[in-house]
Amino acid sequence: MSRREVDLFVIGAGSGGVRAARIAAQHGARVMMAEEYRVGGTCVIRGCVPKKLFVYAGRFAHDIEDMAGFGWRVTEPEFDWLTLVANKDKEIARLEGIYRRNAENAGVEVVASRAVVAGPNTVRILATGEEIDARYILLATGARPALGPAIEGCELAITSNEAFNLTHFPNRILVQGAGYIAVEFAGLFRALGADVTLVYRADKVLRGFDGEIRDHLEAEMTRVGIHLAPGRTLTSIEVISGGKRVTLSDGSVIEVDDVMLALGRIPNTSHLGLDEAGVKLDDVGAVVVDEKGCTSVPSIYAVGDVTNRINLTPVAIREGHAFADTVFGNKPWTVDHTLVATAVFSEPEIGTVGLSEEAARALGRPIDIYSTSFRPLKATLSGRETRTFMKLVVDQESDVVLGCHIMGDAASEVIQLAAVALGLKAKKADFDRTVAVHPTSAEELVTLRTPTRSV
Repeated sequence: MSRREVDLFVIGAGSGGVRAARIAAQHGARVMMAEEYRVGGTCVIRGCVPKKLFVYAGRFAHDIEDMAGFGWRVTEPEFDWLTLVANKDKEIARLEGIYRRNAENAGVEVVASRAVVAGPNTVRILATGEEIDARYILLATGARPALGPAIEGCELAITSNEAFNLTHFPNRILVQGAGYIAVEFAGLFRALGADVTLVYRADKVLRGFDGEIRDHLEAEMTRVGIHLAPGRTLTSIEVISGGKRVTLSDGSVIEVDDVMLALGRIPNTSHLGLDEAGVKLDDVGAVVVDEKGCTSVPSIYAVGDVTNRINLTPVAIREGHAFADTVFGNKPWTVDHTLVATAVFSEPEIGTVGLSEEAARALGRPIDIYSTSFRPLKATLSGRETRTFMKLVVDQESDVVLGCHIMGDAASEVIQLAAVALGLKAKKADFDRTVAVHPTSAEELVTLRTPTRSV
């Protein structure tokens, strides 16, 4: 019996893999795609989408609090965690169905199994043992939560994977980490009513972000009652009556209901047969690729978090699309990773694109900083003390805006359009001659006239 042959075999049905499979099939390729868990990957199933739904849930608490200042009288609200989890599950199931149907409607054969590379042009489906001959193989296996150094009781902790499906609401939770995931979960659990402690080894949260954004976020987190514990790590976790006891590196002890590890993510490259196939990995286990996504084996490509470049869903989608157009559509193009906007759904949320002040200074050219911090209009009646922060980093010589950083309501929405402006190399003068939309917070971006400082 002859073995089946395809033009493309995609391992992993997350956002990047699904996009690549769909576009390749639309270009006429015979495509198979294997997924051992659920179609949709981290973003849809256990990442961006459920996270944003949980963030929305927390924001309703703020809205209810704010309503009194606007004349509304609200009886004591009651939050039900299990209702949120159940409704989230319904939405995720709906989205998974859409992802699967879109792939199948494009002609992609979706296989419910783990698959591994058995050679430069061979994939083995583990559920059946069948081997498929593929002209090209695409690795789109994403990443998994890192657990950090082994400590006593580490098996008692959860990660973001489990946090969305807890059968109880953690009234007291300790989150370890200082990146996107850590600050987002700390904020949403606090908004939903939990007592939250955020423990992190660094001196500030969000390494790599603009320093002022980091400072403002920490101030806001402290204001809403999140207990920040910088410069510390966990040394042990143990079960006690009614919860868990956590010991920190400074000897302090905290009692909580749950411990969540949010220490970054590790590329999913283990036990995929990559070493045997000759696919080169870097020191953290990520697949090494060129600008086209091609690995050290010419027939094997990789996209998304498994390459550990810019680990964002829209980037993985673009990489998958570029791969399919280039290899199967005779429309070669590459993804520009130099100017990618991103949002952190912390409380308040953050939107950022371009260079931080620190990165701009490192260029060695004079820059102007324009920044403002203010109480948003809504807060003037609600009584909430939250503040919005906005910042532009401008090259003095060319007047080109190098970076835009926002913290406040709808920051993620505003930064999307700011990214268009920065992508067009807009100058500060272009911002200045744009008529403001009033009354909005975003108008501050076009009314900043005097530099806060020049460096």
